[in-house]
Amino acid sequence: MTASDRMHILITDMSRADIPEICRLERECFSSPWSRSSFEEYLSRAGCVFLAAKSDGEIAGYIGMYSVLDEGNITNVAVFDAFRRRGIAEKLISELKSRCRQMRLSFVTLEVRAGNAAAISLYEKCGFERVGSRRNYYDHPDEDAVLMTFSFEKGYKVNSEG
Repeated sequence: MTASDRMHILITDMSRADIPEICRLERECFSSPWSRSSFEEYLSRAGCVFLAAKSDGEIAGYIGMYSVLDEGNITNVAVFDAFRRRGIAEKLISELKSRCRQMRLSFVTLEVRAGNAAAISLYEKCGFERVGSRRNYYDHPDEDAVLMTFSFEKGYKVNSEG
């Protein structure tokens, strides 16, 4: 294990100061990235949780979610390429699930590109189940989405596995 593999990751609430770097991450990861104004709007809304993963103060990744009544919907999960395969997305998801539990949400859902096997595997590892699909949900390129849900009523583990 190298020193970089043992890096300390801190999960914090995303701040407005984080937005420029988060926007850079969005452009790196997504064909239709969110704008700065979209992040600013969501950060000011009640019921929204946006978390940043930081390594030595540097943004490594983020996760975002909004809620309506007792349902959460994850907007995006992204990790910079240089920080991938180090458990950062799992840590973000675990902390988000803890926040959802505190908010007394019943479940949280997300959509993922049907062809993104790595992300689907990650979400399944984190306890999400495939519950459906959305035809032609994505563009650039056109692709179906797999709809996945984590239900808090089925059980919730308070640990690193989440």
